[in-house]
Amino acid sequence: MPGIFRATFVALAAMMIAASGLAAQTKPRLTTLGPDFPKTEIFIGNSFFYYNNSMHSHVLGLERAADPAHKSDYRATSVTISGSGFDWHDVESYFRPNAIGNYSFDDQNNVVFNKLDKLFDVAILMDCSQCPIHPKLKSVFTEFAGKGSDTARKHGARPVFFMSWAYADKPEMTAQLAEAYTIAGNANEALVIPAGLAFARAISKQPELNLYAPDKRHPSLAGTYLASCVVFSALTGRSPVGNGYLAGIDEPTARFLQNVAWETVQDYYAK
Repeated sequence: MPGIFRATFVALAAMMIAASGLAAQTKPRLTTLGPDFPKTEIFIGNSFFYYNNSMHSHVLGLERAADPAHKSDYRATSVTISGSGFDWHDVESYFRPNAIGNYSFDDQNNVVFNKLDKLFDVAILMDCSQCPIHPKLKSVFTEFAGKGSDTARKHGARPVFFMSWAYADKPEMTAQLAEAYTIAGNANEALVIPAGLAFARAISKQPELNLYAPDKRHPSLAGTYLASCVVFSALTGRSPVGNGYLAGIDEPTARFLQNVAWETVQDYYAK
């Protein structure tokens, strides 16, 4: 979508939301990446991604457990800056030749130099935890959602937005973030991963399960695992329920989080 039309779309959608007085009412236009789901991802974000040995490693665990015969086909990289928003990242530089993804390590810890047709199938982008809804930063969110999407597409990767979660003591952020990310996803023809909605659902169902670190913002291991299950479901269209990768979490808790993730993805995409 050209820049001028994208900006007009976002502005009109925002005015309609404000006039209605309702939150989180916009429906995502893009609800699937299609049958050829991605096998390589770059996660571009901040500490919400890198807590608990990084979300990308848990998504990889789920993907490889779901498809063990082709586990070597799956690859993910995390590029994070503490506290960062969209505008802190030089996304163009992450796709430069002979840099990110140039080599990796196999199961025997041998260095493998990769020969890649393209670096990543998808670029998963997350803004700072308040940026999409902050009065002084939400315009920056809109601008750089578009720029990041355009850059990813230029390099053959599909842009995907990661809808982050509310702070533990500010549950009203859930609907606000959901609305902001959904509008941005629609404006940029990008899939949106509804992780924030999954947090809210899990809390409503099992409030005694702690999804947060002590600061009430960053994820506990259970929170990271829940978000990873949502990423897996959104990208592949497959249920994580019954997946053998549990991230060291006890099985009843992991199964609960798997179910919450799948229910959330089904509801958000209205499948």
